[in-house]
Amino acid sequence: MRIAITGASGLVGANVAEQAIAQGHEVVCLKRGSSRVAHLDHLPIRWASGDLGDEDALARGFEGAQWVVHSAAVVEAGTRVTEAMRETNVGGTRRVIEACRRAAVQRLVHVSTAAAIGVSDDGADVTEDHPFNFAAHGLLDGYTETKRAAQDLVLGEARAGAIDAVVVCPTYMFGPHDARPSSGEIIVRLARGQIPFGSPGAQNIVDVRDVARGILLAAEKGRTGELYILGAENVTYTEMFERIARASEGSIRAPRRDAPKWSALPIGWIGDLLERVGARPPVTSRTIQWAYERGYHFTYAKAARELGYRPGPADEGIRACIEWMQARSMLPG
Repeated sequence: MRIAITGASGLVGANVAEQAIAQGHEVVCLKRGSSRVAHLDHLPIRWASGDLGDEDALARGFEGAQWVVHSAAVVEAGTRVTEAMRETNVGGTRRVIEACRRAAVQRLVHVSTAAAIGVSDDGADVTEDHPFNFAAHGLLDGYTETKRAAQDLVLGEARAGAIDAVVVCPTYMFGPHDARPSSGEIIVRLARGQIPFGSPGAQNIVDVRDVARGILLAAEKGRTGELYILGAENVTYTEMFERIARASEGSIRAPRRDAPKWSALPIGWIGDLLERVGARPPVTSRTIQWAYERGYHFTYAKAARELGYRPGPADEGIRACIEWMQARSMLPG
């Protein structure tokens, strides 16, 4: 089976490539000229030139592939929808769909995010059918808005019979090949002492290698036009920080106590002001809202039932991420 992957330089795409090769598939990865891919030199990947802004290049890269895994996206913490976000996350997905049609690809797996689903209002775990209610919870930002739009686009085309596609929604992932880093940035900031307090907000964490295997299962077994949450364990941010500290075997310390929300909000407001003058602050009022949101917890029961998805302990992904970063001097000390 030949599999074409967009976004292979990122955390998800890199691990999908590695897992697919381990399963005996031929892998073609599309990359822009500016992409850094040296961390994947150990894999027998065939690289093709392709940019989400160039439908012709995408179609050439997809030629001969039975499956396409679309994981490329612009991920930013800002509250506003930037032109780059809309053009890449929504416009790029539209061009991927058209390129799949032109290249006669059998199936598209679109990698969305759990942040494009919703937040629990009643304490029950969020499922794939939950309404998109982020605005009501003060959580809507540029990333969630554009990823939801791209997700709706793929599902709409698939349910209309215009393309064979499934959508997967990973939760918060840890693991190797986080070269940017993306979700591993929280480990870097914790190691640098930049997160002085914990918070009671909910999060679902998962080993990215389990997500990669889940993506391949979705390509093989997923029902056309369906959405699958790929997660593992529901935790609080405080517990997540403690598990990072344990996995580091003492090289990273967890915050000793939680901070009340009222004391954290001014930090977010400062970030909002910086964003308005063109900066990209690590923390905004939306970031603070996420840190204290208790309804952001999920179930992967549908993926387990229909795909045979069985994630292991998220701690294994955390440990693998720390070791991978340490080997590349991405962490202090």
